[in-house]
Amino acid sequence: MVRVVLPHNLTTLAVTTKEVQLEVAGEVTQRTVLDALEARYPALRGTIRDSRTGVRRPLLRFFACEEDLSDEPPDAQLPEAVAEGREPLLIVGAMAGG
Repeated sequence: MVRVVLPHNLTTLAVTTKEVQLEVAGEVTQRTVLDALEARYPALRGTIRDSRTGVRRPLLRFFACEEDLSDEPPDAQLPEAVAEGREPLLIVGAMAGG
């Protein structure tokens, strides 16, 4: 089981708790985790990544194991600790403004 921590606005939209557990088939990548997340919570489609291009939304960041994974390729494997469920994948809303 892969653990994913969502920001408050997405938990409200998906009507779920802050941390969700997902079954991910095959390699654990950003793409496969987000595919599983959107399949389980259809209200999240298009909120984390563009539904046509699959590109991450600019004001969302991905973190795991104290690393910023936001600019990693979507098909790059996530850290082993995330794949094994020991560490969560954090989806964090970025701050903007000045």
